[in-house]
Amino acid sequence: MSYVPPAELARAMVDAGQSKVLMSTRDTLIRAYMAGAILALGAAFAITITVQTGNALLGALLFPVGFCLLYLLGFDLLTGVFTMVPIAYLDKRPGVTIGAMLRNWGLVFVGNFLGAFTVAVFITFVLTYGYSIPPDAVGERLGEIGEARTLGYAEHGAAGMMTLFLRGVLCNWMVSTGVVAAMMSKSVPGKVIVMWMPVLLFFYMGFEHSVVNMFLFPSGLLLGGDFSIGDYLVWNEIPTVLGNMVGGIVFVGLALYTTHVRTQPKRQVVEPTEAVSAA
Repeated sequence: MSYVPPAELARAMVDAGQSKVLMSTRDTLIRAYMAGAILALGAAFAITITVQTGNALLGALLFPVGFCLLYLLGFDLLTGVFTMVPIAYLDKRPGVTIGAMLRNWGLVFVGNFLGAFTVAVFITFVLTYGYSIPPDAVGERLGEIGEARTLGYAEHGAAGMMTLFLRGVLCNWMVSTGVVAAMMSKSVPGKVIVMWMPVLLFFYMGFEHSVVNMFLFPSGLLLGGDFSIGDYLVWNEIPTVLGNMVGGIVFVGLALYTTHVRTQPKRQVVEPTEAVSAA
C-alpha cells in the first residue's frame, strides 16, 4: 500500500534519526549544503514571483518547489534533524548520544549556512551585475525584508523577541509536519502533496525558518540593507533556531513518538455482569 500508518511512520522517524546521527561527516555536510542551497533558490524564486506579480499568495504557493526537491533528493535541513534525532535518542538507539546529536546539528547548521550563503552571493551578484549597479525591485525587497525582520522586532523589545521565537516555533511545527508526513506515502505525488500544504502555510504566514533566513539576511546585507550582522544574529537567527528546535521537538517529534511508539495500554472494557459483581 502507498499509505504508511502513523505507528509505522513514527518508527520510521526513529530509524531516520539514528541514520542521520551515524552518517559520515562528509555526507552530512554535502547533504546539508545542498539542502541550504536548494531551499535558498526556492526562497529567491518565491520572492521574485511576489515582487513581479504583487501577489504574496502566489509566491507562497510556489515556494515549496525547492523544499520538495531537496527532500526527495535526500538532503537535510536543520529543521528536520531537530525533529527526528532527539526521538532516536529517547528510543536509546545505539550510537545516538547527546554528543552525537549536537555534532549532527552543528554539521547540518554549517552545511545549510554555507549552501544558503553561496546562493545569496550568486543571486545578489546577478541582480547587480557584480555589484556594479543598484539592485532591482527584487534586490530592494531582499534588503527590506532583512531590515523589517530584525530592527522591526527590536523596536518591540522583549515582546518582539518573544514574537520572533514563537514564529520560529510555529514555522518548524509546520515544516517538520511536512517532512514526517511525506514518510506516510511511498509515491512521489503523495509525498509532494503532503509536504506542499504545511510549507505553503508557514511561508505565507510569515513564520521564521532558520535556513531560509540564512539566505535572506546575508542577501540583504550584501545589497546594502540598513541592519548589521549583529542585528541579524541577535534579532533573528539565534531566536529563530531556538524556536525551530522547540517547534520540531515538542509539537512534531515528541507528539508522534509519545502516542505512536510509547503508546499507553488501552482502557479495559468492563462488561455489565462484571460491574455488578464488583459492586
